[in-house]
Amino acid sequence: MDCQEKLEVPVYTDVDRETFLRDIYPLRRPAVLKRVPLGPCVRSWTVSYLAQKGGDREVKVHVSPEPRMDFLHKNFVYRTLPFDKFIQRAAEAKHSDFFISEDESYYLRSLGEDVRKEPADLRKQFPELAEDFHIPQFFEPEQFFSSVFRISSPGLQLWTHYDVMDNLLAQVTGRKRVVLYSPKDALYLYLTGDKSEVLDIDTTDLQLYPEFVKASRYECILEPGDLLFIPALWFHNTLALQFGVGVNVFWRHLPPESYDKKDPYGNKDPVAASRVLQSLERTLGILEELPPDYQDFYARRMVLRIQSRAYLRQTMEASQENSDTA
Repeated sequence: MDCQEKLEVPVYTDVDRETFLRDIYPLRRPAVLKRVPLGPCVRSWTVSYLAQKGGDREVKVHVSPEPRMDFLHKNFVYRTLPFDKFIQRAAEAKHSDFFISEDESYYLRSLGEDVRKEPADLRKQFPELAEDFHIPQFFEPEQFFSSVFRISSPGLQLWTHYDVMDNLLAQVTGRKRVVLYSPKDALYLYLTGDKSEVLDIDTTDLQLYPEFVKASRYECILEPGDLLFIPALWFHNTLALQFGVGVNVFWRHLPPESYDKKDPYGNKDPVAASRVLQSLERTLGILEELPPDYQDFYARRMVLRIQSRAYLRQTMEASQENSDTA
């Protein structure tokens, strides 16, 4: 998107816990962290090693006939494969064994033992491989929520979405492009729930999504061994430039009671936010009792009230600048 403002994600090297908590974490902005020790996984996680260590444990994977996966319209199917077979297929450009087509794309997001109750934890689902991966100690042990395998075919692109917990994306093998958007640009991303309707973020149909150009684009390339700190609520879109293996580590940075206890994926809105959104739907239903011109007037009053009570000051100033230059 040549017409979007492009910003680089800052890069830090040799970051330890003290540096992260003092210089990076308080900024609440994405950061690439290089030369943080991740353990022997960076050298040892070859296709053959992963297949051997992961064995024939069955995993549920996304399979798509095209590399750009669309969660909103479900252009993929779920299939179950032994882990070693999945790894071999995901690393291939063309498949002799396939479900849909010889150039289908694969994506694994590992799950807990009980997918409805238990978050993913590399140490439980893949203990032999977990020994190779050292989780950076940038948060307290009791804050840990999940560690998630992310393994994808070359060229696979995942939809733009946000998470409600802070996380570190460890790119163990392969290269990956990550594009991020600030929570303050949510108005321009055409959201359905936690996902953006804009699938093609590089050659976007601006007649369909004209506001998308107003979102500032943060971009980085992750090399093997790199970490990306993604603060909660930052939107992100990933493109696997090569077959790659990553691990997402999520932790609770809000008080535990803020989160939905029945959410093993860690992507449901905080409890208070869910209540607010439900109340908003009820309020909008009441608003529909008025004639259209009254609905418009009182909706604008509601927006002003929300801005004055809940927007951060710099967000309000930026919105005012946009309206002044429009």
